Amino acid sequence: MTRVAAVDCGTNSIRLLVADCDPATGELAELDRRMTIVRLGQGVDRTGRLAPEALERTFAACREYAAVIKELGAERVRFVATSASRDAENRDEFVQGVLDILGVEPEVISGDQEAEFSFTGATRELVAHDHLERPFLVVDIGGGSTEFVVGEDHVRAARSVDVGCVRMTERHLVVDGVVTDPPTPEQIAAIRADIEAALDLAAETVPLAEARTLVGLAGSVTTVAGIVLGLPEYISSEIHHSRISYEQVREVGERMLTATHAERAAIPVMHPGRVDVIGAGVLVLLAIMERVGATEVIVSEHDILDGIAWSIA
Repeated sequence: MTRVAAVDCGTNSIRLLVADCDPATGELAELDRRMTIVRLGQGVDRTGRLAPEALERTFAACREYAAVIKELGAERVRFVATSASRDAENRDEFVQGVLDILGVEPEVISGDQEAEFSFTGATRELVAHDHLERPFLVVDIGGGSTEFVVGEDHVRAARSVDVGCVRMTERHLVVDGVVTDPPTPEQIAAIRADIEAALDLAAETVPLAEARTLVGLAGSVTTVAGIVLGLPEYISSEIHHSRISYEQVREVGERMLTATHAERAAIPVMHPGRVDVIGAGVLVLLAIMERVGATEVIVSEHDILDGIAWSIA
């Protein structure tokens, strides 16, 4: 067993996994998994820079994670940074801050690398299920980008496109600094148009039409699952590998896009940082299911973090 720490810093959240990995048996024993909403990508689509307050929120989370990593005695640490830090002019400031706190330099990976990690993390357990049709299409709906990966036991094709729940919300739903609540039909149509254009781009590289099993990752998808399941709080073990039908996703989408901020915030599984962006996230998931003709999505709590952990081990 090798004890490793994986950190995934995205546009909306930063997450930590400390685990014991045994590459020989394929066993991953989770010791600590946590997530903090930091909104690192706040305003990046508009300004091209990481905001000072967003950097400080991220560094505060890094200090917390550094203490956990030290306490659990992880032998190796890998810090992967995704969409927001790829786009920012001042990403050197971000890199230096992480290096000072955690002692490792964040790897600002490409969308294709991000997709590889997501696929490995999401499908490592599923490949043992003979009843699941291949190929898998893994979709990781993040804050700034969405990754599409098609493969059987290994990745066959991957593509990252710049649509995510935060990016779509900031681009289309924020008026005079305030999120429209609820969004207008015209705003929803504009988001859908962006998503459809992104799906066209993804389809140039990834054979979406060949997908037989859709696997959905990240907070927008897991939150939808928690709502469908009617959970009294966010229970990861209940959400992991749940199967959510297209009709259920569509019903949640209608509810999220007509509810007020207060109504969404009152949902037990809703993280406060997702209240304003969940509507855009559901729209991305719905458009993907419609494009590939998926009748259901298998929801995975194992994702890029698990893939990063395996890459270290």
